[in-house]
Amino acid sequence: MSPDVRPRVTHPLGDGCEHLGSGRDPISRYPEGTTLQRPRPGRTYHQRGGARAAVSLTALLSLSLTGCGVAGLGGDGDDGGGDAGSAAGAAAVAGIDCADAGKVQGTGSSAQQNAMKYWIKHYQRACPKVRIAYNPIGSGAGGAQFLRGATAFGGSDSALKPDEVERSKDVCRGGRAIDLPMVGGPIAIGYDVPGLDDLVLDAPTLAKIFDRKITDWDDPEIGRLNPGAELPAMPIRPVHRSDDSGTTQNFQAYLAGAAPAVWPHPVAKSWQGRGGASASGSSGVASEVTSGVGAIGYFELSFARARQIKTVSVDTGAPAPVAPTPATASKGIAAARVAGQGKDMKLKFRYDASAPDAYPIVQVTYEIVCDKGNQKTTLPALKSFLTYTASKVGQKDLSRLNYAPLPESVAGQVRDVVDTLS
Repeated sequence: MSPDVRPRVTHPLGDGCEHLGSGRDPISRYPEGTTLQRPRPGRTYHQRGGARAAVSLTALLSLSLTGCGVAGLGGDGDDGGGDAGSAAGAAAVAGIDCADAGKVQGTGSSAQQNAMKYWIKHYQRACPKVRIAYNPIGSGAGGAQFLRGATAFGGSDSALKPDEVERSKDVCRGGRAIDLPMVGGPIAIGYDVPGLDDLVLDAPTLAKIFDRKITDWDDPEIGRLNPGAELPAMPIRPVHRSDDSGTTQNFQAYLAGAAPAVWPHPVAKSWQGRGGASASGSSGVASEVTSGVGAIGYFELSFARARQIKTVSVDTGAPAPVAPTPATASKGIAAARVAGQGKDMKLKFRYDASAPDAYPIVQVTYEIVCDKGNQKTTLPALKSFLTYTASKVGQKDLSRLNYAPLPESVAGQVRDVVDTLS
């Protein structure tokens, strides 16, 4: 197989999303100048060519955000973070070095979907000749599609495993897949307990709650961490991800690293604890938490902020419990070190650290790319887009979207590696 040709696959989600991750441009089915309007129940729509056709490219991809979950071509929809503002957008546009043309498709982590919407919106405002699409189908599915050669990059909240690196050599002809950290943030623990506005938990207590060893909110171990709080005699309903997820892997890595005597399960993208409810994607877990009294679940901070979900402060042994914020997560990420080999930039975290104001349950989303063997038709646009996302301009407004910007020492290394992609 030529290094510039990758196999086409069927999108695993189906339901009208088959074109995503299949190697086909999700927009190319519509004539140039086609505009789409949101369909209304009970109406039949007929496509007409030319500038008078019924559908805008932006509206098409905005629809995909609720249907297939695609971000692309400057869609303004936002499921969890909000826009950092027009002034920030103008600054972002000013800092972009555009490719001449190209179409770049990515799939993967839902943790970074709000950052991707923001980046794509501002990148394509500056670079209208380049088309970027990102479908947040989860880290596991996104990594699998990249390893099948279906996408130009995959978003994953966990680094590649050795067997995945080996498999990537079939796609990255003459090279291998590498991990590029791009966006960080806290994994918030959200809960819905009436009358309980502040809640402190530590790693052992969280491990017991999510492993169904603590099953009621008035348990003495929870009371010990919350003196004076009126804890209700109410069952705890823990919620976890049903899909393979880097967020799940990072949360379980925290439990295993900070409470190894209590959490005996392996660290994996699939949920390893016992019992509890489940939902697909971070948005699904957030919805489950808000739909049932007594629920508790884990997801990115942007989802908690957007839906006004109360979050747990974590007792790390520091002088005061630490709440999840972009600033406290940045301090947690700053303690990580680069553990990858060669151009790979896998990070290793310390989950048992007790530095003041350092939130311990953090994750970094990696963009998985080929160091060599990228498709010639997508490489210039891929490098241009990733250079922007790792730039000071691309990173500086992430905190307003409830993400933690990468330390410049890490972001600078990412830009250096992106520059060498071939």
